[in-house]
Amino acid sequence: MNRLNNNDMIETMINSNNGFVTAAQVTAAGIQRRTLGELVKAKRLYRAGRGIYARPDAWEDEMYFLQYRFAKGVFSNETALYLHGLSDRTPHTYTLTFPHGYNAAGLKKQNAKAKFAQPEIFDLGITEVKTPFGNPIRAYDVERTLCDIVKGNNSCDIQLVNQAMKAYAASKEKDIAKLVAFAERLHVKPKILRYMEVLL
Repeated sequence: MNRLNNNDMIETMINSNNGFVTAAQVTAAGIQRRTLGELVKAKRLYRAGRGIYARPDAWEDEMYFLQYRFAKGVFSNETALYLHGLSDRTPHTYTLTFPHGYNAAGLKKQNAKAKFAQPEIFDLGITEVKTPFGNPIRAYDVERTLCDIVKGNNSCDIQLVNQAMKAYAASKEKDIAKLVAFAERLHVKPKILRYMEVLL
């Protein structure tokens, strides 16, 4: 009887999480992890990644899996532009930023690349966004992302930068005061001001 209840609980968790459940969520709910193994054996779930289980009909959400596996990471740069609708280019490789010194080994195998930020600026502008499949992940907000893509050592395509700046300048959601404050903290204020003077 208890096992049935556990299966039902997992089913409820999956339904409220776009077809996915993590081993950590199951453990937090007081359910033994072996129940997941039994559901996989019964073909009611499949193992989508380390510690992530999904219904057979669920779409594989690469970004969500990456966030789960590299929980410290924050989606940034071109990937964040795409998530905020400031770029129509689907990223071929996802970019995540980590605190300086974090070991992001294994990220390359996951179709992703790592950038690093000093601890004092790492948390600046972190927000929660949804993947194209509707799952929650962490990304830098629009203002932080615009500052990141104009940094001197950034390989971001100039066309992509121009497109994003134009879209931001035309947006009703823009917060110029915040953008300038972030630009100052991230030492790109002159570049940001040049773009805004031309576009506004």
